[in-house]
This record gives sequence, structure tokens and C-alpha cells, in this order.
Amino acid sequence: MKQAILFRSSTIVLLSGTLISCSHVAVQPDTLKEQVVGTWAYVSVDTVRPDGSRQPMYGTSPQGLAVFDEAGHYILMTSRADIPKFRSANRLEGTAEENRIVVQGMIAHFGTYTVNETDNTITFHVTASSFPNWNGVEQKRPFTVNAEQLTWTTPASGGGTAEVILHRLK
Repeated sequence: MKQAILFRSSTIVLLSGTLISCSHVAVQPDTLKEQVVGTWAYVSVDTVRPDGSRQPMYGTSPQGLAVFDEAGHYILMTSRADIPKFRSANRLEGTAEENRIVVQGMIAHFGTYTVNETDNTITFHVTASSFPNWNGVEQKRPFTVNAEQLTWTTPASGGGTAEVILHRLK
């Protein structure tokens, strides 16, 4: 009888431990869109040329975030880490050279996005951008995503392909 009670107690403890350990298992989102939702920080933004050579577009340590919400809105901003400050404390008084460095050293845009589950593409429906030629356009990009990393590619302005790698912020 004592052994039966001990066996039942051990079984309950074992089952309880199993339930507790299972409660800590992360649930993987079902769709690609669910996996994209969140806040991501830039790791690299490189131009990859046809010969395979790489050139960082925003320096070796780009700064910025990409945020995707569940309703299909996004905002992203990418910047070089080494953009010098303006001599003036007033941003409207930047010199032509200071303004050139800023325009070439960062990009930002926002709008809505859609994810195509079949062909693994994300399409940015750009409402407004720091590069006004993108205002109102759609940009379709192939991408991959997992729990920690989001990567997409797009044609690069200077030739080749731009590869963007981001990591999830927690």
C-alpha cells in the first residue's frame, strides 16, 4: 500500500514537472506574417555585386529599426553610425555638404505591408519616404524569417542586390 501511494505521488510529481516544462515552450507563429510582426534592429545592409563582392551601404555598423505591426503597418529607418553633426544647432541651416552626407547616409519610410505566403515576399506599400521617389510606390522583396533573424533582398541603387539583415529585439 505504501509503495502504491509512493508510486502515485511520484507519478503526480513527474507529470507536474512535465506540464511545467511544457508551459515554457515558445509557440512558433503559424504564418510568415505572424513571424515578421515585431521590432527588428539592423545588423547589415550590403550591396552584393554580381561577382559576389560586398560593400556596406550604411557602414559596417548600421543603426536603425524596422517595426511591423499585426494590422499591416510598418516603419523603418536605417542610418550610418558615423554621420557627423551639423556645425549649426539648427537643422534648417545645414550646408550643402552636410545635407548631402545625411541624404546619402540614411533612408526612412513608412506605410503598410503585405506578406505573400506562397512566394515568400514582403511588399512595402510606401506612404512616405525620405527618398521622395518612393512615395506611393510598392516594393516587393523576397525574404526569409525565423525567430531571431529577418533578411530581405532588393535591387541596389548602385548595381547588384541590396541584402538587408535584421535581428529581432525582445
